Amino acid sequence: MVMSFTQRHDDTEPFDVPADSALPGWLSSLPAAWRPYAMLARLDRPVGIWLLFLPCLIGLAFQRLSSGLFLIDLGWVFLFFVGAVVMRGAGCTWNDITDRDFDAKVARTAARPIPSGAVTLQQAYIFLAAQLATGFLVWLLLPWDAKITALLALPLVAVYPYAKRVTWWPQAWLGLTFNWGVLVGAATASLITGPVYLLYLGLALWTVAYDTIYALQDREDDALIGVRSTARLFGKRAALISFCFHVGAAALVALAAIANDAGRIGAITALAFLGHGVWQATVLKSSHEKAALAIFKSNVWAGTIIAGGFLLSALLPERAPKSIFADHETLPPARAEAVTLPFGMELRRKPEPRNDVWLVRDIRAALILRGINPDAAEDLYER
Repeated sequence: MVMSFTQRHDDTEPFDVPADSALPGWLSSLPAAWRPYAMLARLDRPVGIWLLFLPCLIGLAFQRLSSGLFLIDLGWVFLFFVGAVVMRGAGCTWNDITDRDFDAKVARTAARPIPSGAVTLQQAYIFLAAQLATGFLVWLLLPWDAKITALLALPLVAVYPYAKRVTWWPQAWLGLTFNWGVLVGAATASLITGPVYLLYLGLALWTVAYDTIYALQDREDDALIGVRSTARLFGKRAALISFCFHVGAAALVALAAIANDAGRIGAITALAFLGHGVWQATVLKSSHEKAALAIFKSNVWAGTIIAGGFLLSALLPERAPKSIFADHETLPPARAEAVTLPFGMELRRKPEPRNDVWLVRDIRAALILRGINPDAAEDLYER
């Protein structure tokens, strides 16, 4: 389905905008030559940009929990956003190039630039190269560790369009790809630690949940043309199982927050994220999956909950708890006077020199005159 917009500026014919475009008015206001490329990069659907940008912000904030935020982080956030825009556009362009035959057979995607003929295959490749060149400029400004981490994501991006042809779990592959920004953000802040990997896996489960909801729109068309997805795999239980993935994501986010000392704010963040998942499942179930697109878009707020929570935790580090009671006094462990060795041998510690007062000094001298060693190990009774 498409809806037609009236003529704008110097256009010679009306422009057809997809019905599921989030910014139809903005798209229609662009010069006629720019519109197909804006559609190719999905600039009229900013949800994907946010879902790619937020993991980068989450990774940066997560690794700033112990040190706090720095002024340079504003520059990193700007670079992450620009990179998310161009790399998400490049990924969508590559996806449309590889899926052009499938898109032509699906009602919702038939109006896309390549299957509709608005952009030729050669023009699409040139546009892809331009976006990658812009992304390369952003990549040059990243720290060295973040550069290496970002490069490792390219194979995931390249293979993703083919995942739906060989596996029922393309959403899982998308989760690993879309949330790679967590690792890039963490590498930009400091290091990629164990808790960062927990957070990455948690967000990957979250992506499986929301992209399954998104795929509910195309379930019937995908079945006709043989495209696989978790929405088809889960069948009538898609809403329930996607919620289970959201629960798993919340659990891993909470575990990562605990491991990284996020404190009470981290715990509240995980609970709020879980609460949003409960709301999604409730609305999706009550609407009989008709609200799938709206629920999918709401996941921008779910990601914002995590990013905002970790940013707040980094800005407001928790103080050590206070108590009216004194802490338990601990004594250093006593050193052994002797250590038993094999074959009946024993290693004794040399006695420390004593600071004798005059009375002790006189007693020691009297014992020595009587032939008694005052430093011997015998007890007082034997002496």
